[in-house]
Amino acid sequence: MRQLLFGAFMLLSIAVHGQTGLPRVYDETIDTMIQIDNALKDAKSSGRFVVCQLGGNWCPWCLRFADFVAKDSIISKTVADNFVYIHVNYNPRSASADAVKAKRDAELLQRLGSPARFGFPVFIVLDEQGRVLHIQDSSFLEEGKGYNHERVLRFFQCWTPAAVKGE
Repeated sequence: MRQLLFGAFMLLSIAVHGQTGLPRVYDETIDTMIQIDNALKDAKSSGRFVVCQLGGNWCPWCLRFADFVAKDSIISKTVADNFVYIHVNYNPRSASADAVKAKRDAELLQRLGSPARFGFPVFIVLDEQGRVLHIQDSSFLEEGKGYNHERVLRFFQCWTPAAVKGE
């Protein structure tokens, strides 16, 4: 019975990834803390903020959002002009017996304001100093099996450096 359940789970997992047919945008090999630090350096030197899309290649909604942003020219321009947009890899199911990884994951979540409570993907807006300005639950941006253009655009526009600084 256990093998049957495992087989069904594997088929479901393959089906979900196969259905999306979307590029895998999360680099599972990099140190996420260094990734964020590098994004902050870029943001500081360019007058932008950082948007961390926390999730993983295991998450169909995460891949859909990345694809949505890339294909919507208005949103992608808004993002490029105002943010350093990074895909921060995190898998809530990978908290295994690896104590080092579990500690790093806990540090990551603490640094980003404990955003996992919202599900995945979740978006964290950081100012150029690395302070968490906002955590956005993606469910408010969704529509059907995708994302709503107006809601996503409004989210990004409300958290641009100019909007936050009242310029």
